[in-house]
Amino acid sequence: MTEAEPPVELPIGDTLDLHAFAPRDVPDVVAEYLEAARAKGLRQVRLIHGRGRGFQRAVVHSLLARLPGVVRAAEAPPDRGGWGATIVVLSAEGDDLTAEPR
Repeated sequence: MTEAEPPVELPIGDTLDLHAFAPRDVPDVVAEYLEAARAKGLRQVRLIHGRGRGFQRAVVHSLLARLPGVVRAAEAPPDRGGWGATIVVLSAEGDDLTAEPR
């Protein structure tokens, strides 16, 4: 995204498919999406990163390990994408986020 391009508004639901984003944008997209999801009161979301070679999955999991508000992240069950998606459990907005991560 260049400075001339306006930001894209994403609907905040329980699933975000990352295939639509350039790999370089994924960390920012995921961080902002999870923050908005927590603000909306969602406690669990699914991030679809795809199966491929696992690079995008590794980027997403690395980010989730250090983001405040993420209680737990795990591979989705087979009927929700298996290893091509990650289920993220979020703390409620306003929870104390100063504790050590998972």
